[in-house]
Amino acid sequence: MESQSFMSKGYVQMLMALILIGVIASLAAYTHLTLKESKGIFTGETTISVSGEGEVLAKPDIGQFSFSVRAEGADAVEAQENSAEAINAIIAYLEGADVDEKDIKTQNYNLNPKYTYEERACAFDGYCPPGERVIDGYEVFQNVSVKVRDLDNAGTLISNVGERGATNISSLQFTIDDESALEAQAREEAIADAKAKAQVLADDLGLKLDKIVGFYENGGGEVYKYERATMAMDASEDSFGGVAPSLPTGENEIRSNVTITYQLK
Repeated sequence: MESQSFMSKGYVQMLMALILIGVIASLAAYTHLTLKESKGIFTGETTISVSGEGEVLAKPDIGQFSFSVRAEGADAVEAQENSAEAINAIIAYLEGADVDEKDIKTQNYNLNPKYTYEERACAFDGYCPPGERVIDGYEVFQNVSVKVRDLDNAGTLISNVGERGATNISSLQFTIDDESALEAQAREEAIADAKAKAQVLADDLGLKLDKIVGFYENGGGEVYKYERATMAMDASEDSFGGVAPSLPTGENEIRSNVTITYQLK
C-alpha cells in the first residue's frame, strides 16, 4: 500500500515538472516571436539635434592701447616724482586732445628697489665672490590703458604719447563698445540656420518638426578681422614723432553658435 502511494506521488511530481517545463518553453517561444516582430521599432520620443551658425560684420567704433612709463631715482620719493611728472604730462596731453578722463585707466603701478653688489678686494688672482647686495636707487613702472573713441585721431595720440616719455606702447586693438545688438542679430541668424537644417533633415526622414525640447548657445563672440596696425615712422626717425602711425581698423566679426533639439512627429 505504501509502495503504491509512493509511486503515485512520484508520478504526480514528474507530471508537474513536465508541465512546468512546457510552460517555460512556451513563454520563451512567445518572447522570441515578440522580439522578432518588434525588431527595429522604437517606441520612445524621436528627437534630432542640429547646430546653426550666425555672423555679423561691423566696423569697430573704439580703439584701445596701453603705454608704460619707467622712471628712476636715488630714493623712492625721487623715483615717484619723476614718474608722476612724465605720467601727468601724458595724461594732460590726452585730456587736452578730447580723451575723456574715464577712458584713461592705470592698469598697474610698481615701485621697486634697484640693487648692486659691493666690490670685494681679492687677495689672489682668480674667482672673487660678489660682495653684499645693497640698494642702489628705486624705479617705478606705471602702465596705463587708453580708450580712443575718435578712431581718426588714434595714430596722432599714439605718436604724441611716445614723444612725451612713454617707454612702451602696446596692445593696440579696435573693438565695438556695445555688442549686444550685434550679438542678438548673430544669434537670430544662427537659429534660422539651425531651423533650416532641421527642416531638411525631418523631410529626409519623412517626419515633421514638432516642439523644441532643447537649446544651447556656446560662446561665439567677437573675432577681430583687422590687419595688424603698423607704426608708419619716417625712415629718418629713430624714436616716436614724425609721421603719425597708420592704423587700419578693418572690421570685426560677431559670431553665434547654437544647438537646437527638436521633437519629431
